[in-house]
Amino acid sequence: MANIIDAKILNLPKIGDVRGNLSIIEQFKQILFEIKRTYWIYDVPGGYDRGEHAYKENQEFIVALSGSFDVELDDGSEKKVFSLNRSYMGLYVPKGMWRKMFNFSTNSLALVLSSTEYSEEDYIMDYEEFKIWASDNRGRVEEPIVIGNVNEYNCPNLPNKAVKSVFDCSLYELSKWHDDEGNLTYVYENVHVPFPINRVFYSYDIPGGEDRGAHAHKECHQFIIAASGAFEVVLDDGVNKRTVTLNRPFWGLHVPPGIWASEQGFSSGSICLVLASHGYSEDDYIRNYDDFLRYVEERDKK
Repeated sequence: MANIIDAKILNLPKIGDVRGNLSIIEQFKQILFEIKRTYWIYDVPGGYDRGEHAYKENQEFIVALSGSFDVELDDGSEKKVFSLNRSYMGLYVPKGMWRKMFNFSTNSLALVLSSTEYSEEDYIMDYEEFKIWASDNRGRVEEPIVIGNVNEYNCPNLPNKAVKSVFDCSLYELSKWHDDEGNLTYVYENVHVPFPINRVFYSYDIPGGEDRGAHAHKECHQFIIAASGAFEVVLDDGVNKRTVTLNRPFWGLHVPPGIWASEQGFSSGSICLVLASHGYSEDDYIRNYDDFLRYVEERDKK
């Protein structure tokens, strides 16, 4: 069983740009577990607390995408408080920790990545029950984490053929759990998005009215969410164009490979959250529009 010393704050890549910053979380790279669930917590009233429970098996990685809050972890014998207030830093929470999120600043936004699919049996909701469970499991030797070849986790079940039309891009309304302590929206890989989630990245500190993006992918699927604020996504298949407005944290836009996409008209304080099917590969990007048109022409000949 993990101890409090196994929990730690990790620095994430931060790619600076005058159009806003970008940070990346890729499974088995920035975090040493496979991403099975992703959820974000928003509209938490300032000063409120959330999330008092423990997991028997689930590991988490928690990021303050905006604002700040504290996370108290308890392994049954020792407690420690971690403050999260930077978008490029995240807290690794091992399994077997009682955790409480509290002291939320106004307009805070918490992103949580989880290592397991949802199971009610994995939760411990009563603290006294947790202390008994922790005492019974203290000293248990865990099997070492085995990190596989990252390429093995790229989308074996997804078709490699890129789509040909902007009308193949779909806007989804996601589940929204409302609570007096704030709202929560969640995404399970291969359920709410039609692909495994191998990578999560997000843009923040974006000046109001700025544009971002402007590229296409050959294989990677993306799911784009306005986790905060609002912006437009302009989709282009080489013939048709389509503009989709994202302005709700429980809406997401699926952009398959083979579509040129750009984001524009960001409102002040916007955060663009993207779930991606593949790990980062520069070879998968098409960054020049003329190259994209040639790619479309060659693709359509096949």
